[in-house]
Amino acid sequence: MTIDRIGVIGGGAWGTALAQTLTLAGRDVVLWARESETVADINTRHVNRAFLPGIALDSRLKATETLEDCAAADAVLLVSPAQHVRTVATALAPHMRPGQPLIVCAKGIEQASGKLMGEVLAEAAPDVALAVLSGPSFAADVARGLPAALTLACRDEQLGKRLAERLGDRQLRLYWTDDIVGVELGGALKNVLAIAAGIVEGKGLGTSAHAAIVTRGFAEMRRLSNAMGSRPETMMGLSGLGDLVLTCGSPQSRNMSLGRALGQGETLAAVLGARISVTEGVYTAAAVVRLAEQKRIEMPITAAVHAVLEGSLSVDDAIAGLMSRPFKAED
Repeated sequence: MTIDRIGVIGGGAWGTALAQTLTLAGRDVVLWARESETVADINTRHVNRAFLPGIALDSRLKATETLEDCAAADAVLLVSPAQHVRTVATALAPHMRPGQPLIVCAKGIEQASGKLMGEVLAEAAPDVALAVLSGPSFAADVARGLPAALTLACRDEQLGKRLAERLGDRQLRLYWTDDIVGVELGGALKNVLAIAAGIVEGKGLGTSAHAAIVTRGFAEMRRLSNAMGSRPETMMGLSGLGDLVLTCGSPQSRNMSLGRALGQGETLAAVLGARISVTEGVYTAAAVVRLAEQKRIEMPITAAVHAVLEGSLSVDDAIAGLMSRPFKAED
């Protein structure tokens, strides 16, 4: 399969970073952005001032406002925010060819339906060849050419390995798996737990508490992923543990920085109102809580984050509730 022309849907930080990396790797890349000013910035100034400021983009990277331009490529990366994937995929699907690879790069669960991105795509674009790209990566690092490693999930082994080969580069190492559900869950769940880690930092609770919240959060990730049929080793890999460590460990993470602001007493509305980029964990938390209830899985940290976000519990009461839970065996 020839995979030389790549379409990237989404002109935010991550979409731009992936498009830049693929361009530098010698691929012919076209990037779709909703905002006309972003398209103009990329095509004329070779920057994305709104979403990825301070990084010069390769002049070969072209941007467009027309979805059909991306659909004409050999493979398409869908990098829209998770809550917009259904809308964008529905508009994109009529222009896609049967069996054409569509690689979902959004990290979240659809809030309205509780469905993973692969399930959303099965309804919105059922004829494409689905793959998922996820793992520990900050857009600015990848755009600057700093080393990173991600997981590419695809049920078709031959296609998955070919995509990893053509989308990867010396600076962006891709590992293949067929566990789509596990990769999707890792990317979605870690965003909610990063908010918890940020709250711990914002409240000044110390590094011991931070280590505890990350470790017990990872236990919640493993419980839900096991219940949903993914393999344990997937959650132990880049798209699970790796992404959790990164997202919970740096204020570069929009989710962690939001949690830190909440821990310092800011309101959710104030934090979100000052941002132009989406903080996925805010919208995924409610969906995860519903999934946990359906699967009868205990996820107290995730539930506490959701309660804080919806305003039914204060940060202090959420922390007190977690610390007063009954003692139990770790496993």
